[in-house]
Amino acid sequence: MAARQTSLLASTTTDFWQQSSLTTTPIIGTPPPQLLKWIGNKQRFARFITNEFPDTYRRYYEPFLGSGAVLGAVAPHEGVAGDVIKPLIEMWHLLQNDPQLLYESYETNWIKYMADPKPVYTELLKSYNDNPNPFDFLFISRSCYGGVIRFTKQGRMSTPMGPHKPISPQKFKERMCLWRDRVKNTEFIHGSFQQTTEDIGDSDIVYCDPPYVDSQAILYGAQAFKLSDLIAHIAIWKAKGAMVALSIDGHKKSGAKVIELEIPDGLFTKQLLIGGGSSMLKRFQSRDEIMVGEDVHDRLLLTQ
Repeated sequence: MAARQTSLLASTTTDFWQQSSLTTTPIIGTPPPQLLKWIGNKQRFARFITNEFPDTYRRYYEPFLGSGAVLGAVAPHEGVAGDVIKPLIEMWHLLQNDPQLLYESYETNWIKYMADPKPVYTELLKSYNDNPNPFDFLFISRSCYGGVIRFTKQGRMSTPMGPHKPISPQKFKERMCLWRDRVKNTEFIHGSFQQTTEDIGDSDIVYCDPPYVDSQAILYGAQAFKLSDLIAHIAIWKAKGAMVALSIDGHKKSGAKVIELEIPDGLFTKQLLIGGGSSMLKRFQSRDEIMVGEDVHDRLLLTQ
């Protein structure tokens, strides 16, 4: 242990990251293992979703990025992805431009956390809320309860620590290399969905996974998002010749509850239901209760 330097791994030089990016070949349709833990991510369904996309396209847009599962599955030759959460976008920028710094931050937090989880998690949560930053955001996502990134109405992150162990620095680094290759041709934008999609045109693909109507207030506090605004823009994008896919609320409570949405007739030409597992948000809220009759199906709406 005396010979141990500041890093757990020997191969953490800039050359390593460059080599990884050059030698990793993306498999279109399947995302790499999750870089971030994120409630509602489309990791399990990314291939199902991308199977509905056209074979050729001009540019790929994802204006509600989150953990980027569908972006990772597409690995676009030209992409634009955005989100209103600034530390999240800063994390993606670091992955592209300074992966070593991002890795070392994760490794340092992991070592401290494994030695004394609860006080370290509390410290990281306070640190993030005092000064929102990509390093705390990343580790909290990997160590919080079920990836439930939750904000209060005042904009402070409020999710509790999870019972699991965050993945090791070595595994995290392997995932970083895979993701860095998948997003090397993507521009990341901190901004609203309107700002992210300003240049949408003919033959573009737009995938939207916005805050869901039935859980928006629980997870995102006072975030100013209206589904009606997005629907209006989807109509504009469709008129410009873009193909739009929208993931949104569908059925809850094993089909007993259907989330009603105001969507103009004819805007979408196809609707699919995806999912079927129990709601992670419901499990988070119920904790130790037995989950029966709580299966969820999301809608996938497509303009073509």
